[in-house]
Amino acid sequence: MKLLKSASLIFCLVIAGCSSDSKKPAEEVAAVPEPVVDPAWLDAYEPRLRDALKDSSFEVDRRDGMLVVTAPVDASFNPDRPGMLLPVTLGPISRVAKLVEGDEKTAVVVLGHADATGSVEVNREVSRKRAGAVAAIFRLSGLKHDRLRIRGLGSDMPRASNEHAEGRALNRRVEMLLAPQATLLALVARYNEPVTEPTRVATAEVTQAK
Repeated sequence: MKLLKSASLIFCLVIAGCSSDSKKPAEEVAAVPEPVVDPAWLDAYEPRLRDALKDSSFEVDRRDGMLVVTAPVDASFNPDRPGMLLPVTLGPISRVAKLVEGDEKTAVVVLGHADATGSVEVNREVSRKRAGAVAAIFRLSGLKHDRLRIRGLGSDMPRASNEHAEGRALNRRVEMLLAPQATLLALVARYNEPVTEPTRVATAEVTQAK
């Protein structure tokens, strides 16, 4: 009899436990808002951004309600030290940072990307260092954590084939995603990273041009 009661209890716990556990995440995880698409914001911001980046090697385009600034790694970082920005990039990035810092309604997510030549772990670390170096310029301009996030995506999001040198060069890049601040949480949720040891970025590293 005791054995029958124990078996019944285990069965009930399994059934009830699944339903009670399923409620927990819903209560603990905050709802992520949908991305905000504001055509008026895009139309007003894009010309100012292009003006800040004129005569630079950076690209500007629209993507899903955001403005995306792409910095090619080969023209922006020291080839021997992946976390070091070249002096030629400081002006353009600083102008973008000043533009955003003066507008409290705009947030930035900095994404680092790598090609697929290294291991997954190395690519993620290198790409995060590059994103951190760019984000440091925004921090120095006064942007706080509530408006600035970084992600190192490694080779997860290539925009060209890694089978040839030209494609790998296109994949090595840092993207600055500018969007209304109301979009920040939804934006960050799109680019989640696996849990790793936190990387602390204090200031941007700069190397003197030779």
